[in-house]
Amino acid sequence: MKALTPSAALAAVVGATPLPRTEVVSKMWVYIKKHNLQDSVNRRAINADDKLKAVFGKAQVTMFEMAGLIGKHLK
Repeated sequence: MKALTPSAALAAVVGATPLPRTEVVSKMWVYIKKHNLQDSVNRRAINADDKLKAVFGKAQVTMFEMAGLIGKHLK
């Protein structure tokens, strides 16, 4: 897997070092679980805090939307 550089908004969550896309998604889930951001009713939804709102552009996304939104922040 090719290492990609995260944008400043994404780097606030996963770090600034270049990472493969799979590792970025893994680190996102670590952050989501650590900060208890998974919706308690709909477990497929992620409630964004301020750092994730900068990445997602909205307050709540599904886990399926997350991968597409992350892609916009990788070069």
